Amino acid sequence: MKFILLLYTTTWLVLSSGHCGKKITQAKFKGRLEIAGICMNYTVRLLKGKIDTSQISTSWRDEVTGKTYYKVFALKNVCSFPASIKQGDEFYFTMDTVSDKGCMTCMAYYPKPPKKLAIRVVEK
Repeated sequence: MKFILLLYTTTWLVLSSGHCGKKITQAKFKGRLEIAGICMNYTVRLLKGKIDTSQISTSWRDEVTGKTYYKVFALKNVCSFPASIKQGDEFYFTMDTVSDKGCMTCMAYYPKPPKKLAIRVVEK
């Protein structure tokens, strides 16, 4: 019994020591708020960084303007997106794994890409 406990403890220490003192950094991306649609129907374009193409729309056409956008996604967590960022502004972001707490938004519709991502705006 003591041998199993010693073996378990040793294994745990060896496996966990690789992360000790290391700062885990998330991938940082650069984006631009392409469309600030009514009622927080936001469309963001990926400018720098690599995101799996299954998570974003590689090509999407805005049915209102007829303009085609590339490498875009709809903002999933609109309630945590800074109000200071306006249409056309560029910013840096990471993927956000915290679930959106929700907020009051109106029900008006503006077209947005079918793919949605939750992001967190960060400093450069």
